[in-house]
Amino acid sequence: MPFIVFCRHYSCMGGNDGYCRKRPVPPVPANHKDTCPPPAGEEIPPAISDAIRAYIERKTGKPWGDPTVIERLMRAIVAQKSAYWKKGKKKVSYRRGYQVLGYLAYHFPVYYAQAVYLMEDLARRGLVFPSMRILDAGTGPGTIPLAIAGFMERRGGLSAEVFSIEQSGEFIEAYTFLAERTVPGRSSVFLHRPLQKDIRFLETDDIPSSLDLIIFQNVLNEIPSRNPAEKGDLVRKFATNLSERGSILLVEPADLDNSQELREVASSASGKGLFIHAPCRFLWGQACRGERCWSFETKPPIKPPPFMQDLARGREGFRFQNVDIKYSYSLLRKVPPPRVPGIPLSAKHYVRLSTLARHVDRRIRVAATVASGDLGDSMTHVFFVCDGSPGAPAYAVLPRYHVSDKNRWLLSAPYGDIAEFSPVLVRFNPRYRAYNLLVTRDSTVRPFPARDSPG
Repeated sequence: MPFIVFCRHYSCMGGNDGYCRKRPVPPVPANHKDTCPPPAGEEIPPAISDAIRAYIERKTGKPWGDPTVIERLMRAIVAQKSAYWKKGKKKVSYRRGYQVLGYLAYHFPVYYAQAVYLMEDLARRGLVFPSMRILDAGTGPGTIPLAIAGFMERRGGLSAEVFSIEQSGEFIEAYTFLAERTVPGRSSVFLHRPLQKDIRFLETDDIPSSLDLIIFQNVLNEIPSRNPAEKGDLVRKFATNLSERGSILLVEPADLDNSQELREVASSASGKGLFIHAPCRFLWGQACRGERCWSFETKPPIKPPPFMQDLARGREGFRFQNVDIKYSYSLLRKVPPPRVPGIPLSAKHYVRLSTLARHVDRRIRVAATVASGDLGDSMTHVFFVCDGSPGAPAYAVLPRYHVSDKNRWLLSAPYGDIAEFSPVLVRFNPRYRAYNLLVTRDSTVRPFPARDSPG
C-alpha cells in the first residue's frame, strides 16, 4: 500500500496555501496490532522485523541465512563500531550497500524502541496532541517515523503528518520499503516522502511550517565539521518553523563524548526564545553551559529480533547483539518551563553543588536533579546529580547497607526528577575530580518540593 504523498516539491509542505492534500484517515483497524510498539523488554514488532529481513534478501538477492550475506553483515557492523569508537572526530558511514544493511540489522531495533520511549515521555508531559505535525531531521531508514506510527496506533485517537529529511538515497529506499510493508494504508499517521537533502544546507522555506515536534536523533553528532555553537545555530534555524506549542528533541548516544556535546549544543541553542525543559533543571535560576555533564537515560533492554539472534549465533556473537537502551536527550520549547514552588532555591537552606569544595567532610542539605540511572552495582548505588550550577560533577552514593525507608526513594527516582537530600556527607574523589554526596541510613531523600521543604 502507498504510504506517502508523492509531492514533486518538498516546499509544498511549507505554507497553508501550498499543502499537499491528504486523504481522510479513518480509525485504524484492529488487525494491525502486530505493528505496534512492544512492551518494555520485548522485541520490535514482528512486522518490522520481517520487513527488515525481506529488505536484506531483496538487496542481496540471496535468502536470509546465506553464509556470504551473514559474513558481510558482520564485517559491516564491526567496521561501523570501529569507526564509532575511533579516537578523535569520527566519521561513521551508513549510506550505501552493506553499510545500510548493517545499520538495519544492528542499530535499527534499539533506536526504534528508544523512539517509542521518547514519545511515551512526551505524552506524560502533555506534549503529544490529538493531531500533530512532526519532522524527523536525518531520518535514516525511517526509524523515528515508523516508531511514531506504531506508538500512535497503540494509543488510538491520535493522528499525525510526519515529514523527514535524509541525504542518503539508499536509506530513503529502505525507509520506503519498510513503511509500505508495516504502516497500514488506513493508518492515522501520514508519512510524507523524505526530502533528500543535507540538513546543514537547508533554507527555512525547505522546512515544513507549524511543526509540533522536531526530532534530531543521532544526527548532530555526525556533523564533524561544526562545533556545538554552530550546531546550536542549526537547531535554532529549524525552531523558526516550530508551532507555539511545539517541542524539539535532541537525542544522542549515551557515550561520554556525545552526551557531553549534546548538553553544549542544547545550551547553545537555548535563549532567544528557546528554553530547555528536560532533563536539565536550573534550580538556582541560571543555566550552565553543559561542560563535563554526562547525563543519560536508561531503559530495559529489548529482546533481540530473530535476525539479530542469527547474527549472534557464531563465534563472538555478543559483538552483533545490540539490545541495551541508553541515550542522552534534551527537550527544548518556545515557552519557559513551568514554575516549581521553591525554585530558585534559597542559599539559606540549600548548598549549591558548585560550592561543594567548601563543604568537604561536612553534612549538608542539597536539592538536585537525578540525572542518571543507577551507575553503581549491587553493593553501592550511585547516581549523577545536578542542580544547574557550574562546577565539578557530583554523585549521590548510597551503600546497600545504608538503604532505609528514609532514603529508599532514590532507588526508584524517575530520571530528571528533583530530589532533596538531607543531610549528606560531602567527599572529594580526586581520581575523577568529582564530589560524592554520601547518603547514609540517617539521610532523607525525597521528591522536591516536599510540604515541609524550606524556602
